[in-house]
Amino acid sequence: MKILVAVDGSRYTKKMLAFLVTHSDTLGGNAQYTLLNVQPPLPYRAEQVAGREAVQKWREEESSKILDPVRKFLARHDISFTVKVTVGIAGERIATMAESGHYDMVVMGSHGHSALGSVLLGSVAQRVLANCSVPVLLIR
Repeated sequence: MKILVAVDGSRYTKKMLAFLVTHSDTLGGNAQYTLLNVQPPLPYRAEQVAGREAVQKWREEESSKILDPVRKFLARHDISFTVKVTVGIAGERIATMAESGHYDMVVMGSHGHSALGSVLLGSVAQRVLANCSVPVLLIR
């Protein structure tokens, strides 16, 4: 089973990872995990002023802050994985990656904002659900 694991470094990511570790037998002993971190796009002008190399370095640093603890946690539990980092609107990029990568499931933490908050702010989980035909497991 190919599983796309969306990570953003929040406490909900930590809960989701704990769930994965304690329920790995349920997901199949031979599951193939791919960690996905989506970095937000910067305004065009900001990238022009800072320069492409500086922006790339900043994105690498930001994704490392999120992914390094996840890598260590999964390695301690003998769970192998690959890592992908992309740039864009998180919900849309997760859904696109799940579809194009032919994943069997997406697993992600959910912040669980209220319905009103989701309408006003948008919800990554809602975007994934709306744009993805792949099964999604939300951990809250």
